Amino acid sequence: MRIHVSDILDGDQLSHDIFNNYGLHVLSKGTRLYKSEISRLLQHQIDYVDVSDRNSAPAFGLAEPAQNRTLESTVNPKWLPKVQPIYENAVKRFEQLFDSAFEQGVVNDEEVTEILQPLLNNLQLERDVVSMLLLLNTEDDYTYQHSVQVGMLSYYLATWLGYSTEEAAVIGKAGFLHDIGKSKISGDILNKPGKLTSDEFEEVKRHTLYGHDIILNSFREDTLAIAALQHHERIDGSGYPHGLKGEEIHPVSRIIAVVDIYSAMISARVYQKERDLLYVLKELHRLSFNELDPVTTHTFIKHMIPNFIGKKVRLSNEQFGMIVMTHPTEFFKPLVQIDDQFVDLTIDRHYEIEHVYL
Repeated sequence: MRIHVSDILDGDQLSHDIFNNYGLHVLSKGTRLYKSEISRLLQHQIDYVDVSDRNSAPAFGLAEPAQNRTLESTVNPKWLPKVQPIYENAVKRFEQLFDSAFEQGVVNDEEVTEILQPLLNNLQLERDVVSMLLLLNTEDDYTYQHSVQVGMLSYYLATWLGYSTEEAAVIGKAGFLHDIGKSKISGDILNKPGKLTSDEFEEVKRHTLYGHDIILNSFREDTLAIAALQHHERIDGSGYPHGLKGEEIHPVSRIIAVVDIYSAMISARVYQKERDLLYVLKELHRLSFNELDPVTTHTFIKHMIPNFIGKKVRLSNEQFGMIVMTHPTEFFKPLVQIDDQFVDLTIDRHYEIEHVYL
């Protein structure tokens, strides 16, 4: 059945391979079509596709699981009025949790779920994670926003690693609470614009111990407390507070370690300039060879990189182009369109992407 791309329904299945006008393979026969795939078709200026008879398609709910599909540049600002109030409410209420942890040494389990669940419910719809966080992010309330973002990203990464929705929700909660121990650290130290003294840094490092105690006093789930304790541990033993190595570090702690660094690096903080988004992923990739768990890190990068499809870039030769396809293993060597030409950076390796414009 031949249809226009505007008539595609979620779950339609391609009955033939799709190639663009330059002969480049875009999508394979049998691919299920969702927002990300439709976006790719539009980017390649493909107007019509052949899909299988809808009467023979599987029943709703049996389509390919979300965790087996990657995200593309499908961000639609129409969702912002709905999601932004939920995000801002989560940030505001996390500040209240922070105060409660400081004053009473505990947080309320039901309140945490009440704050986090509406956010997780909205994350189950696939979106452009890169653009979403940038649109929601502000320069205010870094500590609280960071915790909300790490909760969101931990949930995403858990699903990409194959955890069930229920397990991912627990991991999202662990990410949400990972820095609760900072409630016991002086605000003067947390927000200090200059370099910390050795004593100040030692005090900051104690937030992992403080968080572990607060969570143990508040919840029955040991995983939450372990994640707060271990999210600064590193595979090579260079982390803190206990210098754990490799498999000694809990899998959930390894997840939060990756997204904690990502969220920190993309945020405009008092002591650092906001980083180029591709640079941040390259830095995570570098760390995956010594400090961060490689499987966890590469899974995160693999699912984040397609968010850059459709984004304008500046190349090392000062030319401007647009990313039209990404590579499944050579993360930072996409196919770039420059005017009416396509440059495959896996082949033309002297080209580098200098900057991504979001």
